[in-house]
Amino acid sequence: MELEFAGRVIEWRGPAPFYFVPVPDGESADIREVAAMASYGWGVIPVQARIAAVTFTTSLFPKDGGYLLPLKNAVRKPAGLAAATRCPSG
Repeated sequence: MELEFAGRVIEWRGPAPFYFVPVPDGESADIREVAAMASYGWGVIPVQARIAAVTFTTSLFPKDGGYLLPLKNAVRKPAGLAAATRCPSG
């Protein structure tokens, strides 16, 4: 399955800050349809993501009926993405 979306970067402050882009509702609904086949546990789904020209592997985290795409610092910082900045689609 391939999906393309844009969204705002959010920050979760725990012991260390983590950054995510929430997957929009429509795309989350599409993911839920295949989640049972794709998840390796706890509803987490391994994915390959791309922001600008950088492709990386991560896992979608389930949250409140949707999903969060974690942004690794190695991807986020060079792209100039911080909390509340808009992450481009693709």
